[in-house]
Amino acid sequence: MPKLLLATNNQAKVREYRNLLRDLPFELVSLADQGVTTAVNEVGGSLEENARIKATALAAESQLLALADDSGLEVDALGGEPGQLSARYAGEGASDRDRVDYLLAKLKGVPWERRSACFRCVIAIATPDGEVELCSGECRGLITFEPRGEQGFGYDPVFYLAELDKTMAELPLEIKNQVSHRGQAARQACQLLRRKYNL
Repeated sequence: MPKLLLATNNQAKVREYRNLLRDLPFELVSLADQGVTTAVNEVGGSLEENARIKATALAAESQLLALADDSGLEVDALGGEPGQLSARYAGEGASDRDRVDYLLAKLKGVPWERRSACFRCVIAIATPDGEVELCSGECRGLITFEPRGEQGFGYDPVFYLAELDKTMAELPLEIKNQVSHRGQAARQACQLLRRKYNL
């Protein structure tokens, strides 16, 4: 069975992708599984560029087909922040809770009806010789006034889905994967891989 490298050091993301891609006839391997320790600088000007940079660099190093993503939370009242800086919004080394607290502080005084936001995910799939294809997904919601839920990671505890009356962090993984930006992009990626490799 061919290997597909999940090109992220975020173990919560690795677990999500193992679930999302479980029906593909690939052995899903992580950077740790392959002993890849290279840190890729995300210097692109967009989610698309950052995903492409990560996937191509790690496919070339590992000599495996690699899947990398870049995800961002875009809050309308903050002009689209934090966007591609979502993981570094509260500074280098900040925890998920630090980032959530920083975001909520920036939104202090913003009323419920103006707290709209969008989660975006771009997946890049790269071959070792540098061929890249992109998939994307997005999910709209509202930013709560305080965190709710113990599931998920990142900004999930403050991203509220009105149609489910829950934050992302209150959803079981199966439901989250059906509605999330990452779930949408992963389904596209599955279709692309099946088509490309006649699976």
